Amino acid sequence: MRINSREKSANNLDIIAKLDSASLRITAKDHTLWGDNTEAKNRLGWVDLPTKSRELLPQLDALSAWARSKNLIEIVLCGMGGSSLAPEVIAATYGKKLTVLDSTDPAQILNAVPQDLAKSIIIIGSKSGTTIETRSHFAFFIELLTQANLSPTDHIVIITDPNTPLDSSARNEGYKVISANPDVGGRFSALSAFGLVPAALIGVDISVLLDDAQEALLKFSQENSPASQIAALLFSGTEQIVNFCDLKSQTPGLSDWIEQLIAESTGKNQVGRLPVVVDSVGSSEDNLTIGFIDGDFDLVVHATLGEHFILWEWVTALLCYLLKVDPFNQPNVTEAKDRTSKILVEITNNQFINENPIFEDNEIAVYTNRNVKNLSEFLQLPINYFAVMAYLTRGNDDEITKLRALISKNTRKPTTFGWGPRFLHSTGQFHKGGQPNGAFIQITSDSLVDIQIPNQHYSFAQLIMAQALGDAKALTERNLPLIRLHLKNRSTGITKLINDFN
Repeated sequence: MRINSREKSANNLDIIAKLDSASLRITAKDHTLWGDNTEAKNRLGWVDLPTKSRELLPQLDALSAWARSKNLIEIVLCGMGGSSLAPEVIAATYGKKLTVLDSTDPAQILNAVPQDLAKSIIIIGSKSGTTIETRSHFAFFIELLTQANLSPTDHIVIITDPNTPLDSSARNEGYKVISANPDVGGRFSALSAFGLVPAALIGVDISVLLDDAQEALLKFSQENSPASQIAALLFSGTEQIVNFCDLKSQTPGLSDWIEQLIAESTGKNQVGRLPVVVDSVGSSEDNLTIGFIDGDFDLVVHATLGEHFILWEWVTALLCYLLKVDPFNQPNVTEAKDRTSKILVEITNNQFINENPIFEDNEIAVYTNRNVKNLSEFLQLPINYFAVMAYLTRGNDDEITKLRALISKNTRKPTTFGWGPRFLHSTGQFHKGGQPNGAFIQITSDSLVDIQIPNQHYSFAQLIMAQALGDAKALTERNLPLIRLHLKNRSTGITKLINDFN
């Protein structure tokens, strides 16, 4: 592990010394580091994962051997947030095929269905065992496998905490269940069963990940450690925004994992650090910027993936100590969930009333809580950052991702991009709990296809729309600026949005 920083500050020396002391307390699992009334008491298991997770090796070796003996080579992971982001980075880093399903968009779900179900393993990952997206995926794949005359218990593997509703029911029904460490929070779980089960099944040597993480871990109790240096920089080198760029690095997708870790951990009590994942560094990205290869960055971190995982978890814990927030809770995430549930009830009972758009043509309907008529006027609002939140089909509608850089270039404001509902388990916490100085651009569309969720009174198309509207409600109740652009025609609507900036 090696870091190169051009941001040198004498003021950081005192902070680093303070963080070195805090690191010793983390090593000792002193949960009072973040205060007395925090979730840290039951969330410090991640500190031991480089060694503790080795206990999983025999179980994962047996699981991998079973998969090979049955020629189960098409791996689909259903999970949200910490249950999916780390495995996605592992697969990309090692060049392995893994289909990650972290959406309720019907088209994206259909795209995730293996070509040959008989050769598939469906991994269902949910720490709580109650995640609405993942439980819906579970029901969908049970029905799909059954219709194909395949036994779901021969093709589905469950990862969840002990004694969750999912754990109990899955074991009773004969599924293969891997217990996760209950003392590890979701976004700190990269080196737990949530990261390692998918890694093992796609053929990654997880011992290497754990060895590298263990080697890095030994450095964090030393003076002026890399973790202390980075945490000090994130605290003193920016008041809110930090860019991450993993383009052309050996760890593609790492920035997305770090984004969730830092945003959801720090974005509380109207403080926090908001990572902005960028493809390149230009004049429009005038903020502290971190990269993973040599280049025009304020900080460069050279590390293996195993080192990165434990490093950034440690950095985040230290940063939260400086910010005086609990890194292990997510108090505002449940708000959107509660509003989603209420909207779903209204939809299924035919009681939901659509609001009237402030503007509508053949391609787009516009809804907003600000006195503007279109996106261009919305982008002139005096705010600190924009967030693009696209409730569309990742893989099909990827053209919409260009909107982030275009908005940033035209407004010279930091701009994030998130796929809905995936981002609700990431930056969604920061949007509501961090500094209240953002403006939110929500993009929705009628689904071209739909799937009824087994054993429910609603479909996936209704669920993703309820999630979008529920999150919008949570933002507007805080009087945060929101504009929703509803695309009547996805392809032409996306093209129009992009062309408006070119």
